[in-house]
Amino acid sequence: MPRYEITIEKDACDGIFACLTRDPRFVEAPDGLATIDPDADPVYDCDGEVSDDGERVVAAFDDDRLEEARRAAAACPTDAIIVEEVDE
Repeated sequence: MPRYEITIEKDACDGIFACLTRDPRFVEAPDGLATIDPDADPVYDCDGEVSDDGERVVAAFDDDRLEEARRAAAACPTDAIIVEEVDE
């Protein structure tokens, strides 16, 4: 399975939340912007590493849900989400 990273650029996020309907790992953060919570998905048990440095949220996964993440990124009208395959 590919290893991939999802990055949310907080400056670009407007809290429109189109991503939430494409991938349940995307959730609303207390600041009103999107974030990623691997435990938020009610169907799949996800393992992911998530960091938030105040400017961006970065999550790394190695599961078969890369296309869901890409759909969430494509739905973002402000292009705040970047999904990239990464080497281990």
